Amino acid sequence: MNILMIEDNESVSEMMQMFFLNEGWEAEFKYDGKEGLEAFKAAPEKWDMITLDLNLPNMDGMEVGREIRKISKTVPIIMLTARDSESDQVIGLEMGADDYVTKPFSPLTLIARIKALHRRSELASDVQQDSEDADGTFDVHTDHFKMNLKTREAYLNEKPIDGLTPKEFDLLYTMAKKPRQVFTREQLLELVWDYQYFGDERTVDAHIKKLRQKIEKVGPQVIQTVWGVGYKFDDNEVGQ
Repeated sequence: MNILMIEDNESVSEMMQMFFLNEGWEAEFKYDGKEGLEAFKAAPEKWDMITLDLNLPNMDGMEVGREIRKISKTVPIIMLTARDSESDQVIGLEMGADDYVTKPFSPLTLIARIKALHRRSELASDVQQDSEDADGTFDVHTDHFKMNLKTREAYLNEKPIDGLTPKEFDLLYTMAKKPRQVFTREQLLELVWDYQYFGDERTVDAHIKKLRQKIEKVGPQVIQTVWGVGYKFDDNEVGQ
């Protein structure tokens, strides 16, 4: 795996370099936003993973992330932030990050997050590669909603739900394939992110919030909150 780590703390970079080498991964380190963005622009196809600090000199991490997303919609991005507020995490996800890790963090935790996100990214790439063989059938199909895993498309009342990130699509599919089943946040973390967040359930809420906003652009809300438990998919009351 080739990793681009954009991180202004050299001690953190040096520490992670040892762990990356132990995994057999290659990594390049940039210590300010502009240098990191230029490194990505120089060879977008080279990178399998980006870790991106939120607070960077010369160019803020949020801006770097947005510029990277203009070039690549699919390269996995893990945001590293010393901040621990829901608003920062939501903004990071809006920027296009697939995951976030709050500092200070355990190197083993970051390694686990990278491995899980990489597995998800590879699976999504395999599915996308098969899209040419799609025959128009749908993996989820109700009276009002349908999803195709091969083409990574979702429709509500025949209107496409546009702009879904890989994680948002996987989250929607996980719930939609079992309509009206209630999923706890812990279950969604394990099913969609492929590992446990050690009690950090806010990433689910942040993704649900963005997913709902995109669904509401085309029709009624189908992701319901079950207070005190979690979330479920239910399109029974959706009209044409």
